[in-house]
Amino acid sequence: MQSSPENSRRQFLKRSAATSALAVAAPLVVAPHVLGKTRVAPSDKISLGVIGIGPRCRYDLKSMLSLDDVQCVALADVQQSRRVEGKKFIDGHYGNDDCAVYDDFRELLSRDDIDTVIVATGDRWHASASMLAAEAGKDVYSEKPCGITIELCQQLAETMKRTGRVFQAGTQRRSVPNFQQAVQLAQSGALGKLHTLYASVYIPSLDNSWLPGEPTPDRETCDWNMWLGPAPWRPYNSKYVSGGWRGYHDFDSGARLLDWGAHTVDLCQMANGSDDTLPVEYTPSETNITCRYANGVKLVIDFLKDPFGDRGPKWITRLGTCPVRFVGSEGSVETGDSGEIVVKPADLQTRVGDYKRVVGLDVTAHARDFFDCVKSRKAPVANGEVMRRSHVACHAAALAWILQRKLTLDPKTEAFIGDDEANRLRSRPARDWA
Repeated sequence: MQSSPENSRRQFLKRSAATSALAVAAPLVVAPHVLGKTRVAPSDKISLGVIGIGPRCRYDLKSMLSLDDVQCVALADVQQSRRVEGKKFIDGHYGNDDCAVYDDFRELLSRDDIDTVIVATGDRWHASASMLAAEAGKDVYSEKPCGITIELCQQLAETMKRTGRVFQAGTQRRSVPNFQQAVQLAQSGALGKLHTLYASVYIPSLDNSWLPGEPTPDRETCDWNMWLGPAPWRPYNSKYVSGGWRGYHDFDSGARLLDWGAHTVDLCQMANGSDDTLPVEYTPSETNITCRYANGVKLVIDFLKDPFGDRGPKWITRLGTCPVRFVGSEGSVETGDSGEIVVKPADLQTRVGDYKRVVGLDVTAHARDFFDCVKSRKAPVANGEVMRRSHVACHAAALAWILQRKLTLDPKTEAFIGDDEANRLRSRPARDWA
């Protein structure tokens, strides 16, 4: 952090432009220190930078820091308190004082010695920060939702493809054994002909209000302009920066439908073998949004009145949060974050293989998949194209709920058919935060 922020930003912009040109003109060259060794020397470790270090990020980092071939070397956050706490957390793991700290993530991205980043800011920043990271030559693990509009999800996927970067969406349940087992049952034919998929979500909400303005802190304490980023300007309030931004439309995505839907709809996509497509119809009601795929399979996005309490009678409460259910002509399977799987009829239990039972929030296997793909240059399980389809499906469902009418989507163009208003809502204006 010796150079001035302005010089660092100029250098970053130059590097970004050069990276973009090279990504198109030349084949991807993998740095020697990310090729992977059986025994990992310090110089061969994948270097990791952190963009946004709040409670969820620290949860993710617990798994990432435990990996022998990964070394977290820097973090960036616009809040001083989080920079201090984050550095203490990372240095405490390694028993040193080496983690570099930045208040502007563009300075972190300007470092040539950082291979990968985890983007764990608030939702408003996920897509923009991930795309800037890709332009800077970094592979990206992004917390979900990865984009707060259909357009941003499209741009994000296209940026990753153009730059040749490895991207993993933080939809870690794709890598959790009980969810994988449930998907395998659906795809194997054990349930008969698959006809209905159920994805649990919060009751959608849309809040365009503002909290009362408070005195804006100095930039060292909290850079309010950078915290807002691409989101529209509004007065500072300390509740926003301590996690109270959730639910406000300017900062959140899809009327909160993606909070769980980014996971549960994604798993339904996976079960239906629809990673390369998405539903074509979205019909809202008071209790759910019913979607239909071109192959006739229904996806029911079910609103839970008490998602963290009693989820009955529609769902089996003991199975935990983020439950999904797949139903076929011969039976059904339901599972959630507890790790337990329930099948009907009971004799289908013989078709459930052995699996390690872990909680659905565990990111260990998902992070391992990402870093393995950083070495191999293969596509992770929740790559940009997979993320794009499942996120766009969630956004389309949310827009049907917001507009309170049935929407029909072209799965190839991801545009709504015959509905100009819905198409305008596929994007939002972005503020010039720079």
